Order: sequence, then structure tokens, then C-alpha cells
Amino acid sequence: MNPEDLQRLVTLAMPYGKYKGRLIADLPGQYLNWFARVGFPPGEIGRLLALMQELDHNGLSALLDPLRKR
Repeated sequence: MNPEDLQRLVTLAMPYGKYKGRLIADLPGQYLNWFARVGFPPGEIGRLLALMQELDHNGLSALLDPLRKR
């Protein structure tokens, strides 16, 4: 994991789909889990969705709170 990826989670919006425009860090867990089941998209967005799913699944989403306040 790249440290900049954590910052991207709180600044990059979902570019498409049901939650288009919502920050990746704010996507609901069930949506992230759906991607985990069916497969993450290729490229950066897929990598970030997988990282957010891992954080959410393990109850570590609060680690992003200090980055939101920047």
C-alpha cells in the first residue's frame, strides 16, 4: 500500500455507479463487499475500492478521520 492511497480515499469520488460522486471513504460496507464478491474494477479505482473494503471489513475506517481534517 502506498501512503498516498489513504489520502486518495478521502478525496477521490466514486466516478460511476449507484454511488457516483460519493467519496470512496464514505461508500457503504455492503457496496464494498459486493465488489469483493464480484471483482474489483481494474486500475486505480479498483485498488482503492479494495483497500477501503479491507479497512471497512476490519473496522479500521476511523484511521481515515485525521486525513479528513486536513
